[in-house]
Amino acid sequence: MFRKMIRAKQQLTREECIEILKTEKRGVLSVLGDDGYPYGMPLNHYYNEADGKLYFHSGKLGHKIDALRANEKASFCVLDEGRREADEWALRFRSVIVFGRVEFVEDRETIYGISAKLSRKFTDDEAYIADEIRRVGPATCMFALTPEHLTGKRIREA
Repeated sequence: MFRKMIRAKQQLTREECIEILKTEKRGVLSVLGDDGYPYGMPLNHYYNEADGKLYFHSGKLGHKIDALRANEKASFCVLDEGRREADEWALRFRSVIVFGRVEFVEDRETIYGISAKLSRKFTDDEAYIADEIRRVGPATCMFALTPEHLTGKRIREA
């Protein structure tokens, strides 16, 4: 069902892909939007090692939510920050693409717990995190992307 990577020598291991998903803060979630147009939006995410799912938080209304309720299939692309070799202008980076199906999380305790873990990717201020969850937690929508296919690649800009 999913295509094999053409440049297999550049393919990352599953472990490398997971590490990128755990450490990088943002990616682009792509869904099937209005009138069949692709709709991609930058989002921060949390990779949960316990269940192997990617979690996202959102408001409860909007184009993204409507698209996900209409079609549960999505893809998520993450790039690392990249690096330059000495005396090279080209950036070398790694990318990961996850294909899967989305499910909405209804349990408030799960939403608050994952929200706290996601927040810790950006700050270690526990008082701030607790206040944000208390303040906006009840209005938070959360959904999880269950991977069906995961692939990663080493890329050198040309």
